[in-house]
Amino acid sequence: MNNGDLEGGEEAFHVKGGRKYSPVGAHDRAVLEMSSMDPGSSSSESKSSISYLCISRKIKVGTQDSDGREGSIPDNGGANGLNREHKLELFGFDSLVNILGLKSMTGEQIPAPSSPRDIEDVSITNGHPKPSDVKMGTIMGVFVPCFQSILGIIYYIRFSWIIGMGGIGESLLLVSFCGLCTFLTTLSLSAIATNGAMKGGGPYYLIGRALGPEVGVSIGLCFFLGNAVAGALYVLGAVETFLKALPSAGIFTETTTKVNGTISEPIQSISTHDLQIYGIVVTIILCIIVFGGVKMINRVAPAFLVPVLFSVFCIFIGVLLAKKDDPEPGVTGLSLESFKNNWSSDYQNTNNAGIPDAEGKVHWNFNALVGLFFPAVTGIMAGSNRSASLKDTQRSIPIGTLAATLATTGLYLVSVFLFGAVATRDKLLTDRLLTATIAWPFPAIIHVGIILSTLGAALQSLTGAPRLLAAIANDDILPVLNYFRVADGSEPHIATLFTAIICMGCVIIGNLDLITPTVTMFFLLCYSGVNLSCFLLDLLDAPSWRPRWKFHHWSLSLLGASICVVIMFLISWSFTVVSLALASLIYYYVSIKGKAGDWGDGFKSAYFQLALRSLRSLGANQVHPKNWYPIPLVFCRPWGKLPENVPCHPKLADFANCMKKKGRGMSIFVNILDGDYHECAEDAKAACKQLDTYINYKNCEGVAEIVVAPNMTEGFRGIVQTMGLGNLKPNIVVMRYPEIWRRENLKEIPARFVGIINDCIVANKAVVIVKGLDEWPNEYQRQYGSIDLYWIVRDGGLMLLLSQLLLTKESFESCKIQVFCIAEEDSDAEGLKADVKKFLYDLRMQAEVIVITIKSWDVQPEGGSQQDESLEAFTAAQQRVAGYLAEIKTAAKKEGTPLMADGKPVVVDEQQAEKFLYTTLKLNSTILRYSRMAAVVLVSLPPPPVSHPAYCYMEYMDLLVENVPRLLMVRGYRRDVVTLFT
Repeated sequence: MNNGDLEGGEEAFHVKGGRKYSPVGAHDRAVLEMSSMDPGSSSSESKSSISYLCISRKIKVGTQDSDGREGSIPDNGGANGLNREHKLELFGFDSLVNILGLKSMTGEQIPAPSSPRDIEDVSITNGHPKPSDVKMGTIMGVFVPCFQSILGIIYYIRFSWIIGMGGIGESLLLVSFCGLCTFLTTLSLSAIATNGAMKGGGPYYLIGRALGPEVGVSIGLCFFLGNAVAGALYVLGAVETFLKALPSAGIFTETTTKVNGTISEPIQSISTHDLQIYGIVVTIILCIIVFGGVKMINRVAPAFLVPVLFSVFCIFIGVLLAKKDDPEPGVTGLSLESFKNNWSSDYQNTNNAGIPDAEGKVHWNFNALVGLFFPAVTGIMAGSNRSASLKDTQRSIPIGTLAATLATTGLYLVSVFLFGAVATRDKLLTDRLLTATIAWPFPAIIHVGIILSTLGAALQSLTGAPRLLAAIANDDILPVLNYFRVADGSEPHIATLFTAIICMGCVIIGNLDLITPTVTMFFLLCYSGVNLSCFLLDLLDAPSWRPRWKFHHWSLSLLGASICVVIMFLISWSFTVVSLALASLIYYYVSIKGKAGDWGDGFKSAYFQLALRSLRSLGANQVHPKNWYPIPLVFCRPWGKLPENVPCHPKLADFANCMKKKGRGMSIFVNILDGDYHECAEDAKAACKQLDTYINYKNCEGVAEIVVAPNMTEGFRGIVQTMGLGNLKPNIVVMRYPEIWRRENLKEIPARFVGIINDCIVANKAVVIVKGLDEWPNEYQRQYGSIDLYWIVRDGGLMLLLSQLLLTKESFESCKIQVFCIAEEDSDAEGLKADVKKFLYDLRMQAEVIVITIKSWDVQPEGGSQQDESLEAFTAAQQRVAGYLAEIKTAAKKEGTPLMADGKPVVVDEQQAEKFLYTTLKLNSTILRYSRMAAVVLVSLPPPPVSHPAYCYMEYMDLLVENVPRLLMVRGYRRDVVTLFT
C-alpha cells in the first residue's frame, strides 16, 4: 500500500460491520493529549506513530480490478505483476519486496523517510540507497588516514630521546605496551564494525549502538573535542618545525639570554605571534581542503604521505651509512658496543627543554615516558571516523586499521634497535633532531617530513572531527546539536566550520602543554569505550552478535580496556579525573535533556539476561516477608467513565508511587478492551502506547499492558491468573472506588465490583480500593494530621505496611499514625491495647493505639452532625435495599423461578442485610467521629457475603465510605508481609 492509498480518504479503509476510519489529523484530540503528556518527544514521530496505530483494526484495500474482485492488489508491473499476483500472493510477496528493498521491481514509488530515526534502516527498507558522490576503498579510506595520524612528530623529534632515557630494553617494553593497547582496540573495533551495516560516526556509532546513546554521545563528544584540539597541536608542531628550519621566515623576533657559567649569549627563539599567525593561515588552508570534500582530500593526502614515507626511508639509509663521528660527533654507526651501553635505562633530571641537568626540575621515569610516547600510537580511529564515505566498511575498517597499526608498531620496534645502536647515550639525549642529523643525503628532508607528517595528521583530524559531530547531530539525541545535521551523503560544512573555529582558538592560545594530556585522555577514553563495547557484546553473545571478524574474545577486549585505564592513570591521574568528570557531565546532560532512543544496545541485553537469571533465582516459592515488595496491578479504567483520550485516572499513578519505598518497585498498569482480539489488536497497541506515555509522564516506574477480551469480567480473570512471571507476579490489585455508579445509574457496576473482589480472593491477591482519588495529593501537596488505621481483621500486616510506606513520601511525612482496634468487651480493651503496642514496637513502627469497644459504637449525644449524617444515609440505604429485594422477589414470583440477581441464584435474608447495614453504619459513625480531620483513613475491606446480591454489597460499601473524603479499603491475602525478626 503506497501513500496514495493513505490519502484516499475514508473510502480507503473498511472494517467488518461497515465502520470506516480516516487517518488521525494533527489537531485530533488524542494527538493533542499525547503531545501535552510527552513534551520531550519529537512531534513528527509522535503524530506519525499515533496516526498509523489508530487508523483501523482491520484494513481492506477498497479497490476493484477488472474482474470485479475486491481487495486485489493493483498491477503496476505489467506481466511481472500478473505473475506475482497469481503465483506468490499466498506468500505475501509484497511484504517480502518491502523488506528486501526490491520495491523498484514492481515499479512503485517509495516514500522518503519522514524522520532522522527512519534513516537508520534506509538501506534495507527504502529501496536502493542514495549513492554518494565518492566512496573510498581500504587504502585511501582507512590505511592512509590511520598511518598519517599515527606517524607524527613524536617519532622525528622525541623518539630517539625516549630511547636514550629509557634504554633499548624499556623502550621495547614501552612500544610493545602501547602497541598492545591499540592492537587490542583494533581487534575490538574490527569485531563491532563487522557486525552489521555501519553508518557515519565511526567509534561514536559503534559505542552508542553497543553501550547506549548516553554513553555514545558523552564519549563521542569528548572524542570530537580531542580530534579538534589535536588538529591544533599538529598545526603548531608543523609551524614550529618550519620556523626552526627557516628562522628568517619569522615576522616577529624574540631574544632571550642563555647563561652558561660566566658567559652570557643572546639567542633567538620562536615568537608566539609567529606561531599564531602561521598557525591560523595553515588551519585556513587545511579547512579549504576539507571543504572541498572527499575527492579533494583523496587528491591531497598522497602529497602529504609520500614525502613522509620517503623521509623514513632516508632515515634508515642514513643509519646504515653512518660511521663513527660521521656525520657528527656522538654518532657511532651501527655498533654492538653502543647497543650494549644503551640497553639499560638512565632516568635523570632534565630542564624544560629535555636536556639532562642535575638541577633540573623535571624528573623522568617509565610512567612519564608512557605519557610522552602514547600520542605516537593514537590515530587508529581516523579511518572509522569517515565510515560514511567508505565503499565497504565491514572489509575496509578491519584490514586498513590493523595494517596501519601493525606497520607503525613494527616501524617503532625496528627504530628502537637502530637508534639505540647508532649513537651514544649523550647524543641521544642532547640531539632532539637526531633523525635529521643522520638522514641521508641531507637533514632538510627530515624537516620536510616532519612538517608534512604533522600537516597530514592535522588534515585527518579536521576531516574526521566534523563527520563525527555531524553523525552525533543526525541521531537527534541532543536538540542543541541540530545545527550540525546534514543530509545523507552530504559534506558537513557547518560542523567543519565549527571544528576550524575550535582549532584556531587553540592555535591562538599558542601553549597547549596543559591541554595535551587531556586530549590523550579523550583518545584513551574512546579506546576503552570500544573495548568495553566489544567485551559486553561478546560476553552476552546475543543472537544478533555475529561479526564477520572472527579474531576476537571478550577476555582480549577486557584486557584492552584495562590497559587503556592503566595508561590513563600512568600519564596523569589528575587529567584522568578531569576527562572522566567531563564525560560524566555530558552523560548526565544527555540523560536529562536528550531524547530517548532505543538502539538495542548491550546494556539492554545485559538487563534482559540479568532479569532472567534473577527471576530463575527467585524460584516459585513464596518470598520471605523481609524480601516482600508490593507489586501493584493498577486497574486503570474499571468503570469506563473517563474521556477516550485519557488512558488512566490522573491520580492513580501518584497513588501507585506512594506504595513504593523511595520509588523502588514496579507497577503494572492494565486496561481491558471489550471486543474480538483479531479486530482490536491494532487498537490495543495504540492504547498500550498511550498508557505507556502516561506512565512516563507521571514518572512512575511501571509497565503498561492492554488485554482484549469479550467482556471486562473475563478479561480481569485472565489478568489475575496469568499476569507476571514466577515471584514477579502482581500481589496487590489497586483500583478506584466507583463513587459515580448510582449517580450515573450504572447498574452493571455492582456485579462487576463484587466479581473483581471475589476473583482477587480466589487468586490470592490483596486488594486496595481508593475512595476520593480525585483529592489524592501529589508529591508537592504536603498533608498534616494523621493516618488512621481501622484494623479490624488480620491482613498479614498489609495495612500497617502501607501506612509506613505513606510516611516515606514528602506529602505525608508530617503525619502521625493512629491505629484503631475493635474490642468486643470493655474488659478486653486494655489487654488488646498492650498487645498491639508490643506488636508495633517489635515491627519498628511508631503509632498511637486507640481501642474502641463495640458498646461504644452506640451513637453518642455529642455525635452531633456526624450522627445525623450517618443516620440519614442509613435510612436511605435501608429503603433502597428493601426496594431492590422486593423487586427481585416480585420478578421471581412472576416468572416462577428462584430468586435471581445478576444472572445468579441468591439467598436473601432481610435480617442479615439489616445487620450488615447497621454494622457499616456504626463503623462509618466511628470514622466520622475520630477521623474527620485525618489525612487518609485505612479500613479493612469486608469480603462480599456468599450468595448475596451484589447490589446489597454496594449499598454496604456506600454507607461505609459515606462523607469520608479520602479512604483506602484494604484486604490482605493469605500470607504475612511484615516480620518481627531481623
